Amino acid sequence: MKNVLSFKFENIAEGTVAIVPCVDGVGLDQLVADFERAAGYADPAGGYGGLVPSHFRFGSLLSYFLGQEEPLGEQGKIYVLSCECGEVGCWPLIADVRLHQDKVIWSGFRQPHRPKRNYECFGPFEFERAQYEEAVDALVRCGLS
Repeated sequence: MKNVLSFKFENIAEGTVAIVPCVDGVGLDQLVADFERAAGYADPAGGYGGLVPSHFRFGSLLSYFLGQEEPLGEQGKIYVLSCECGEVGCWPLIADVRLHQDKVIWSGFRQPHRPKRNYECFGPFEFERAQYEEAVDALVRCGLS
């Protein structure tokens, strides 16, 4: 059974909106926080938040979420979450985006500031490509790109 992608919006400051990816209706920030807690990752760390287009040049959100931009210097690797402060360089969650004809897969999650953490059991999340692209198109129509 494939996962379903959606997005929710959070106001992090007056006039500043963060985009939080949701998997099967649950915010990715909550999913990864639950995973980290269960894995015993209790060392002092930041909290996750949504992506803030006004703080980082993501490029076209459609091509960004398809892994076609290079925010990390390589196609197919994207920030899926930023720090709760809204900065991707502060405390991000990174994932690999793999495109197939009929599906999109998020896998290879990592927290670059804690390279010893193992996220192998987090995900992968597999989305039907048409549904995934519809969700991103709806996001783009909100005018946040």
